[in-house]
Amino acid sequence: MQHFLLSAGARTLRLKAVFRMGEDKAYRTFCEMRWPENDGEAICPRCGCTESYGIATRRKFKCVACHHQFSVTSGTIFASRKLSFTDLLAAIVIFVNGAKGVSALQVSRDLDVQYKTAFVLSHKLREAMAREDAGRTLSGEVEIDGAYFGGYVKPANRKSERRDRRLAIHQNGKREVVVVMRERDGQSVTAIHRTEAAGVATVRATVAPGTIIHADEASHWDALHAAHEMHRINHSLTYSDGYACTNQAESFFSRLRRMEVGTHHHIAGPYLAAYAGEASFREDNRRVSNGGLTAMVAEAALASRVSRQWKGYWQRAA
Repeated sequence: MQHFLLSAGARTLRLKAVFRMGEDKAYRTFCEMRWPENDGEAICPRCGCTESYGIATRRKFKCVACHHQFSVTSGTIFASRKLSFTDLLAAIVIFVNGAKGVSALQVSRDLDVQYKTAFVLSHKLREAMAREDAGRTLSGEVEIDGAYFGGYVKPANRKSERRDRRLAIHQNGKREVVVVMRERDGQSVTAIHRTEAAGVATVRATVAPGTIIHADEASHWDALHAAHEMHRINHSLTYSDGYACTNQAESFFSRLRRMEVGTHHHIAGPYLAAYAGEASFREDNRRVSNGGLTAMVAEAALASRVSRQWKGYWQRAA
């Protein structure tokens, strides 16, 4: 059976088509995604009035009711953008086309923009992706698991000086646990903790009472038996006993691990949650075409408020 990503159904939008559409059509596409309820016609973000007139020389609108001037990206995660609408749309297509993520360096080269621009834009898109998981409650059958990511200890040249990098004493403090809760054939939610045991409280808050939970035999998951029907699997003996398993959770970790090792090479510290959320979005929507993913990410970005984390990031980080 052919994998979905190899099928024609996975390819519904070509990057070449984005560059060929021109700036006017790309701009109109953003308007239609920002205001779909008004057929792409502007709605004042301040008072909600649906009547405005356009300032064509600056691609802005002026509200008839409150006289507020705004653009299609005002108040969104793309506010104060300097990239053209064509480049913004192309950046989203490039971003979603990577099955295991796309590095900021590649985006920088593909769009011929500074690395700093590509880095912040990529993280803004990840922030928009995270909207899908916000406040989500899981039910039915849920698999839970945790895995360590980030942190790095450079191996010594001489064998006699090498240390076991798996031991906590040899870590640099940036290594953290990604805990994933994933519905079977459904949605997933991720959380970052210092230890896997700390994720028990997050599971209680995210997974509905009475949900069937599949987990490994780590002792900290024992606390969940009071509110859930638990099915445990001993991974030292088998990955599945025919029913109990955490294979779908492990599938998420496989994607995130390949993002870390093969694409980004280093994801840790304050950014780990963003990369985990991106991997969750890609796993949850792995059967959606690249055109559908582009629309989902763009619409989420236009529905997101101005990013408090990424607006002016390099001015603060410099």
